Amino acid sequence: MERGLLWLPLLALFIWLAWAGRTEYQKLEAYKVWAADFERAKYDIYAALGQQGTLLTWGPPTRQGPVADRQVDLATITRIEVYGGHRPLPSDAQVPKGCQVCLRLTQADGRHWDIPFTDGDLAQRWGDRLQADQAIAQPPAA
Repeated sequence: MERGLLWLPLLALFIWLAWAGRTEYQKLEAYKVWAADFERAKYDIYAALGQQGTLLTWGPPTRQGPVADRQVDLATITRIEVYGGHRPLPSDAQVPKGCQVCLRLTQADGRHWDIPFTDGDLAQRWGDRLQADQAIAQPPAA
């Protein structure tokens, strides 16, 4: 009887792991359908991000696909920075593993959006690519 009671928490853990794995699999499959409409896309546990031309769309992943989609046009963005914690990181900085990282998009009026990333190197690459795309999207000042 005591041995059975000792195995009960382990059984509960296995059931929870199976449920969590199934949920994450469903999120990933819904993301694949959602990402088909974009030229570039990324998925992680914090946010799904897609780019179609100069339009960026992102939102937290769910089993039904990313919800509460936010959209912004790169032509309206004045600054793109990678933030580690609560401060901007230099473009050549190595982001420490386990550090909370986000890509901050700022408009001329001061409004900004933070797109969370689990991988700092990926955030840096997305930031560099978006800056290049932004330079192409915005006509040169006369």
